[in-house]
Amino acid sequence: MLKSGLPFLAAMLVVTAGTASAQQPRLPPTISQGTGVGTPVPVTSDHGDAAAKRAANEQLQADIQRDSEKMLQLATELNDFVQKNGRSVVSVDAIKKAGEIEKLARGLKTKMKQSF
Repeated sequence: MLKSGLPFLAAMLVVTAGTASAQQPRLPPTISQGTGVGTPVPVTSDHGDAAAKRAANEQLQADIQRDSEKMLQLATELNDFVQKNGRSVVSVDAIKKAGEIEKLARGLKTKMKQSF
């Protein structure tokens, strides 16, 4: 029985080895890129670019200052309302102010990340 099973085992090893090496990895299809991808960015003069960056940063800082003052004003008004009416009373106006504060806070966070 050992002699009859040996050729069968050898044949199976050859067949499985041949199919394993014949399989090639399948790669996903290539993704076509839109126009303009990979094209170099034109270089501008450093002097004009620096002045534009400085002006944009100053405008961004002014926006941050304005938004933070508005957020402080709304938070103070909301705090006064809660102190005066108690914590169990909530008005539509208070909810709107809280939503505005949240919107301003998110905007400020984004602007602060952009500042340089």
